[in-house]
Amino acid sequence: MHGVRLVMLKLMTRFLLFLLLFSSSLKAAAIQRIWLSFQREAPTHITVNWETTQPGDSEVLFGTSEALGGKVAQKEHVTLHHLEFPIPEKEGTYHYQVRSGAETSAVYTFKAMPTKELRIAVVGDWGFAQPDLAALIKDDPHVLMTAGDNVGSLHQKGREGTKAFSALIDSQPELFRTTPFMPVLGNHDREIRSRGPKPPPEAVYDVEATAYREFFALPGNEWNWTLAFPDFKARFVALDLEHIQDMGTTWQTGHPFDEGSAQLAWYRQQMEPQHAGHTITIQNERNATMRSQLKGEWGRLFQQGTAVITGFGYFAERAMVDGFPYYNSALKGNGDKYPDPKSAFFASEHSYILLTFRPGSPMQIEMKSLAGQVLDQQSYPAK
Repeated sequence: MHGVRLVMLKLMTRFLLFLLLFSSSLKAAAIQRIWLSFQREAPTHITVNWETTQPGDSEVLFGTSEALGGKVAQKEHVTLHHLEFPIPEKEGTYHYQVRSGAETSAVYTFKAMPTKELRIAVVGDWGFAQPDLAALIKDDPHVLMTAGDNVGSLHQKGREGTKAFSALIDSQPELFRTTPFMPVLGNHDREIRSRGPKPPPEAVYDVEATAYREFFALPGNEWNWTLAFPDFKARFVALDLEHIQDMGTTWQTGHPFDEGSAQLAWYRQQMEPQHAGHTITIQNERNATMRSQLKGEWGRLFQQGTAVITGFGYFAERAMVDGFPYYNSALKGNGDKYPDPKSAFFASEHSYILLTFRPGSPMQIEMKSLAGQVLDQQSYPAK
């Protein structure tokens, strides 16, 4: 009898252990981080992005009040989630909540698209800064964009591949879950191994930006994109331009930009014929270098728009070429100084750019220090 009891006890112990392991396997994935973006070329829909530690389904509840009411869902089990929903209401506030399995986030909010004033903030070189963004957050932008180099590399220990971008989102969780984020590529956003003193046998950069395109949900092919705000006749065009002198080597960073390239053909489609209103081009190469390419063809196309913004150098600058402005801005602003030959304003300041649009009024571009000081302010009439 004692032997039977012992066997029964062992069987019961094994069964309880099985139940424990089984219930653990069913445990819902934890929602780690949430950020917003646009996947379409106009802000008619917003995309909610988040990560979970284990694969799970995706669901977003949304509405213009805490009651929510709307729902989008996807059954595919993934750890990187992207779901979009329509945002037809103007002004006011949208509320949303993320679910994956049994895990549910808090209810968060973001601003609906405006009709009276649109504010866009642009930052550069986030990957090499530890910025205090209190001044930028106080400006309350409707959208946050970048001019490249969002992370330092994709090979730092513990931050390989998409983990580098996860760390970026973790650095400003409240900002990213309340403000749509539209990054532009820099060379460091696709650096898969150390550059070294000379080109190695293997490629240093992933030209196709695989991790970047997996992590972010952006319009078009994602390494180029456009985003238009019709109520303000404003368009933003993102290019993949950085370290162009390394084309054709294992240091090549981005996509070709020569006369026969798909990128140049695409950009011509964006800029010709000239669009009414404002078109702002964002890229990551030095402005003076890029505008002279192809016997000035790139400069001619740039000037079909209203302004160009880059994050190439660690300083704040506005250069003027035949009345056309070229901006450089960096969250880390204390690097080497190499001003544009056409520089009209230059400062070694940690900075960002704030663009303000109002219907029927000139666009305003302010270069601001991270302390909130206006370094340079200009107004530009619509084309």
